[in-house]
This record gives sequence, C-alpha cells and structure tokens, in this order.
Amino acid sequence: MIIIKAVIMAGGKGTRLRPLTCGMPKPMVPILEKPVMEYSIELLKKYGIDQIAVTMAYLPSVITDHFGNGEVWGIDLNYFTEDLPLGTGGSVKNAEAFLDDTFIVISGDALTDLNLQKAIAYHKEKKSKATLVLKKEPVPLEYGVIITDEEGRIIRFLEKPSWGEVFSDTVNTGIYILEPEVLNYYKRGENFDFSKDLFPKLLRDQIPMYGYIMEDYWNDIGDLPSYMQTQFDILDRKVKISMNCEEVKKGIWIKEGTKLGENIKLTPPLYIGKNCTIHNRANLDAYTIIGENCEIGETAVLKRSILWKNVRIGENSHSSGTTICSNAQVKSGVNIYEHSAVGSGSILSNRVMVKPNTKIWPDKKIGEDSIVNQNLVWGTKISKTIFGYKGISGDINMDITPEFASRLGSAYTSNLKEEATIVVSSDRSNACHIIKNSFISGILSTGAGVIHMKDAVMSINRFAVKNYGANGGIHIRIDPFNKNRAHIEFVDENGANIDRNTERKIENLFNRDDFQRCNGEKVKSAVKIDNFSSLYIQNGAKIITDLSKIKRKNPKIIISSRCNNLLDLAVMFLKYIGCQIQCEYASDKHKSADTYVAHISEQVLKNKGHMGIILSSDGEKMILIDEKGRIIDREMYLVFITLILLKIGKDNKIVVPYTAPKIIDKMAESYDAQVVRTKTSSDAIMNEMLKSKGANGICLQYILNYDAIWAVGKIVDFMIDQDLKLSNLVDEIPDFYLIKKEIACDWQEKGRVIKEIIINHRDRDIELFEGVKIHDDKGWALILPDKEKAIFNVYTEGFSEEYAQELSIQFSEKVEQILKNKHE
Repeated sequence: MIIIKAVIMAGGKGTRLRPLTCGMPKPMVPILEKPVMEYSIELLKKYGIDQIAVTMAYLPSVITDHFGNGEVWGIDLNYFTEDLPLGTGGSVKNAEAFLDDTFIVISGDALTDLNLQKAIAYHKEKKSKATLVLKKEPVPLEYGVIITDEEGRIIRFLEKPSWGEVFSDTVNTGIYILEPEVLNYYKRGENFDFSKDLFPKLLRDQIPMYGYIMEDYWNDIGDLPSYMQTQFDILDRKVKISMNCEEVKKGIWIKEGTKLGENIKLTPPLYIGKNCTIHNRANLDAYTIIGENCEIGETAVLKRSILWKNVRIGENSHSSGTTICSNAQVKSGVNIYEHSAVGSGSILSNRVMVKPNTKIWPDKKIGEDSIVNQNLVWGTKISKTIFGYKGISGDINMDITPEFASRLGSAYTSNLKEEATIVVSSDRSNACHIIKNSFISGILSTGAGVIHMKDAVMSINRFAVKNYGANGGIHIRIDPFNKNRAHIEFVDENGANIDRNTERKIENLFNRDDFQRCNGEKVKSAVKIDNFSSLYIQNGAKIITDLSKIKRKNPKIIISSRCNNLLDLAVMFLKYIGCQIQCEYASDKHKSADTYVAHISEQVLKNKGHMGIILSSDGEKMILIDEKGRIIDREMYLVFITLILLKIGKDNKIVVPYTAPKIIDKMAESYDAQVVRTKTSSDAIMNEMLKSKGANGICLQYILNYDAIWAVGKIVDFMIDQDLKLSNLVDEIPDFYLIKKEIACDWQEKGRVIKEIIINHRDRDIELFEGVKIHDDKGWALILPDKEKAIFNVYTEGFSEEYAQELSIQFSEKVEQILKNKHE
C-alpha cells in the first residue's frame, strides 16, 4: 500500500451527546474506556499511516493533553486549531501545508474497522480526485445519501434528506480519500463544508469523484443511543478491534485488580475495567460496561448500562439502559431508567428516581427521595444544605473526601476570630484519621492553631474545647451500621453544636472558596494530645456526690454499644467510680435494634444486674434497662431524666425540645419548676441548657442529655445516694402517649403542605414556633418538615393511647391528602 497521510477531524462539540460532552470534545468520549478517536489512530497505524494531522475546535487541550505528540502510539501528530467555525472543509484547509500528497480524512467521533488498504487501492485504481467511503444504511435520514453509477462514480448526493427526498440507502460515512488539489477550490480561513460545498462543485466540474461501498463496521456516534449501541456491538464482536482484556469466560471480559464478591450474577456479554469492586449479590446483566476503579454495592442491578471510571453505585440501586459519567455517585436505593445519562461528578442521593430519557448535567446534587423527570441543566437540585440535623454525614471518599474536609476546615476557621484554636478529634478508624488530618491541614492553612487527638468520642471533644479554652471543635466518627459512612460534628467555644446561622456562614465561605490564608511564617504546628481520656474520666468523677458510697455498693452494670471506642471509655469511667461492669459487645446477629435491646435486657435479668445501658454510637444518648428488664428509651428517657433533675432540685428550669410530651409540664409544676421549650435542633437545646450552668461551671441537664458516659455515673450516684433501685424511679414516671409518624414528601412540596395546613386550621388553636402545632381537646399534633430527609414528621400526643392514635391517623391523612391533591 502506498503510504499516505491522514487528517482526523476532531472539532465536534457533540451537542446531542450532552451531558457526556460537557467537559470534553466528542472525539474524547470513552468507548470501552478509550477515547473514540484513539480507535481511529490505531486503525491508521495498523495500515502504516503514521503522519497524522488533527483538526480541533472545541476544548482542544483535552485532546492534546491525552495524545501528546503521538509517540506512545508510534505516530507523529500535528495539531491544527480553528478559532472560528470553518466547516469540515475549512478545518482541513488549515492543514493544507501538511497535506502534500494523497491523504485520508477520517472522523474522530465514529468507530470503524474499515479496510483502508482496499479503500485506498480503489481510489488509486479509479484515478479519483475524491473518494467517499459509503455504507448501506436502512434509515439514512441523519446522513448524506449518495447515488453512484455502475462504475462507482458519484452522480448525485443530498445531505440529510427527509423521507420524501430519500433516493438511496447508501450514505456518506465522512471518511474521504482526497488528492491535495481539491483544496484549491477554497481559500484558507473560508468556511466551507465537504458535503454541502466542495463535493457539489467537484460534481458540477465533472472532477472524478467515486464512492467506495464498505462492508466493514461503521457507526457514527451522534447521540446517546448510538454511543451505547457502538459499545454493545463491540461486546457482540461485530467490530474487528482488540479488547486488550482477558476474556475470563465466554463473553465476559474483566481486567486485572478487580474484586468480585460472593453470589454475584454476571450475564454475558459484559466488560469490567481494572481495580473495580463488585460487592456481594450484585447483578450485572448483559451489555453492562464498567470503567476502571468503580464500586458496585450489594444487591445492585445494572442492565445495558455504561459506567465511566470512578463511579460508585450504592447498594440495592438499579440502572437500566443508562450512561453514568466519571466520578458520579449513585447512593442506595436509586432507580435510573432507560436512555438517561448522569453527568460527571453528579450525586444522586438515597432513593432518587430518574425517569426515562432524562439527562442530568455534571456536578448536580439530587436530594433524597427526589424524582427527576426532566433534564437538569442549570443550577443544582439541592434539597438540603451541606449541614444536616447534626453536622454533616456522607460516604467516605464520595461525599466526604480529603479535599472536601480541607476546604471545610478552612471555611470553619475563616468564620472565627484570628489566632483561633480548634480541637480536632476522630474515632480509631483509619478512614476518619485521614479526614481528620485533612481538616487539620485546612485549619492550619488559615493561621489557626490545632489541638488534635485520636481514639476519641464526641463528649471528649466537647470537654477538650472547654478544658483548653478553644474556639471550637470538630469530631469525625464512623457510622456503626455502615463503615463507609462518616459523621462530622462542629461545636462552638462552649462545646455546644454550632447554630444554623454559623452553619450558613460556613456554607457560604465553602461554596465561594472564600478562605483566609496565612503566609508560610504564620503556619502553626498542630499539638497532639495523648491519653486525654484520663483527664476526661477524672473530671467526670467530680460530678459524683460520694464516690465511696458507689464503691461500697459496687453496683453491677451490663453495658453495651455499637461503638467499641466509646464502650471502652465508658467501662474505664464506670470502673473508676466503683461500678462492677459486664461488657456486652454488639455482634452481627444483633443488627436489628429490637433484637439488640432485647438481648441486653435478657442479660440484665440473667446476670442480676442493677441496670443495663446501651450507649448510642455518638456517645450522647442511651437506652436504660432497669433490673426488671424494662426499657427506658427516647421520650421515656427524657421524662426519666426530668424526674431526676426535679428531685435533685438544683435547677428550676427544665429545657426540652418542642416535641417533648406535655406530661413534663405537669411534673415540673408539682416541683414548682419552669419548662422552657426550644426548637428541635441540638444547638438550640444545648445553648439554652448551658445558660443555667452551676457555680462549678457544670450544667447537669446538659450532661444527662449529651454526655451519656458521665450521665450513667450521675444516675448511679443519684440512685445510691437516695437508696433507690432504677425500677423505683421508673415506677414514678407518669403515663403518657406520644406517637411519631413519617410521611414521604418531595422537598418542593414542603412549603405548600405547611401553608395549606395553616389555612385549613386557621380557626383552631395553632402554634407556629416550629412547624405547625394544632391543639385539640384530645391532645395535640405537630406537623414538622424534616431538615435532612424528604419527609414530614407528624407528632401526636393524646390524653389516652386511643386519642393519640386517632390524632396520628387524622393528621397523617390530612398531609397525605394535600400531597395527593397536587397530583390530581
């Protein structure tokens, strides 16, 4: 074969391929992990063509950064960039000085295994000045149609005809073999198109122009369906290209480093790139293509779907006929339906539904339980802020990355005064250590100081902030139910959670990248504190009335927590004050909360414990179990500690959230105490409580509500001091009937629902302190939009259990009816 040069036309924007092409030119979209243009280069190289010009227009640096000078492929690449649109002919005219002999023009955004040797031989044999490579196409509407005579000479063509104009099923593939003189028809810098301008002139001037009908594979990647079909054709081996991958089983290609879980289902044909993780019971159906470094969660199902690199699919999520671009995150329980596309970096939160034919542009955030039924192009569809009900929660290296933590640390500190000091702590997990170190870097970059500790719990962070007089604190811990999920809490100088106004300021600084930065001389060293838990334990003992009484009584406590770090600390503290401890570590067989609590209750009875304790994983709340096996949880615990506070009598102000049962008011009245109700956020409750610190700086109700380890010690202290069993106190708790129910609701509907509830009950006794509280002769109901989830929380309290149930049904149905009316 005569060696000739080539031009790859790589200027396409790929508008019909959006959102895939939002950050890359059309020739760079990946086909089985390689840019489609790379296949054109490999084809040319296969036939000895190694002198190649590349014409570019849209995002040219993406192409040049990937291919460089072509040395890796054994070719010589020459780049030509057009500043203004010049058409197919005009762009090739730019490279005219390079094209000194017969050359081939090939598209950078189509896939073919064309036998170039045969095509070039045909061109030479016919002494053609312009040979168009043609293909039979049953539906030719998107292509230029061609008619040739019996010798193959072109006698007529029409670009993209309607059905009424169709006169042939032979179409122009956009692959041309040309002699340099045909470029003389136009001037450099002139906008002209091969099909619309040059070829009609050649036809008119009777310049020899032929059509070579190929029998090889060719597919123009013009839209999303053709993009997907091209890759399905490769899996079906309809294209003569190398897979560069081991076929581990007929029709199943898996690259090195990929880990497959147990009981997964793989249906050929499918392709999995390198270093992927496919978790247990995942189902990868036929025509699934997964790029490198992807993670597929347990029981997830992928059908005819294409994933680019670094994509995360959560457990029990389903994708059918979808393309998901690089670095996208699909959380748990998500459903994405056919002919949809998710842009790079987008996040689909739990239980999102993406309807068919819907496209989501890059870097969009879709809130939980949202339904996306139209293209999401502008802005971000965020249904919640960075901060949730208590701090920030998210998947490690998906939502919470080292970069995210560093920026957030800078934003947090930039909101504080200069020369601030922050306490940063984490639990003992490696993942949280990484996030902690990133926070430290971000904080130090602003000139602030850091005191940091590992193997800590939230209560230690709060105590350390106050102990060192720091300006705030950050604590990172792993979710006990999901080891890939982290929770981050921020506290102020009092050790209380930061308020919503502070959260907004941090969010604004974070989103604007508006951080204060110091010069190198002002960067401080981070101070590491070891064994701070000893100081925490010693100070906790100071709230005990008489340690000697506890040590003499030596009460037996059965204690457990899903957080071993917290459990170890609690055991040390309770032994220090004189308790006898039986430690129960949570196991996998106790995943259900009810099963777990029942097990600890059984252990209390079996081992004749004075009480049982289950500490929440954040170390703030607890479930109490008396010596009879009865469970004191949630609102019951709130009423229980209210009773203790009233009996101790050192504070005549009881602070409770707005959702607390009214029985607390009656209890306080009998002790001549005042009840103060706050909004339900932790910061509102904490800050109101901390207004009532004692002379020693200790606020007992704050400890009983937000430091479960010290709280256990104080409860034991009170029982022994008053010579009471835990069951004696439980028996004193009055009956009350409080029900909480959740109702699913789109984020966009929350405001409308609240408005209609208010209008429909304007003649009733209502309060608008937080949500809508409606008083009734049977009790009360509170309709409260959730801050983190796409739900309403409906609280009802009745004067009897029957009344509470009746109110719950009544107001839940009212909310559901308002939501239903919108859709009718």
